[in-house]
Amino acid sequence: MAWFILILAGILEIGWAIGLKYTDGFTRLTPTVLTVGSMILSIGLLGIAVRSLPLGTAYAIWTGIGTIGTVVLGIILFAEPLTAVRLGCIGLIIAGIAGLKLAA
Repeated sequence: MAWFILILAGILEIGWAIGLKYTDGFTRLTPTVLTVGSMILSIGLLGIAVRSLPLGTAYAIWTGIGTIGTVVLGIILFAEPLTAVRLGCIGLIIAGIAGLKLAA
């Protein structure tokens, strides 16, 4: 169950990271409320997950999910560049997450 909670926390991290773009510097009410809500839920779920998961592993996976998801959605939603270097870096993040999971 802790792994499911951690994955959900990571997905919510993607939500708040993407939401930051839509808040327009926290000047738009609805995106700001949704973004801050996602932040609170994401961190709260991370806190629940680390009750039974190693902190370093859980944090790395949480940030990894957030980073990869944010990069992918940045490419899709905001026409950010899709380059071999960026894909390679995503691959390195995935390899690091897998290594931490296997070592846990």
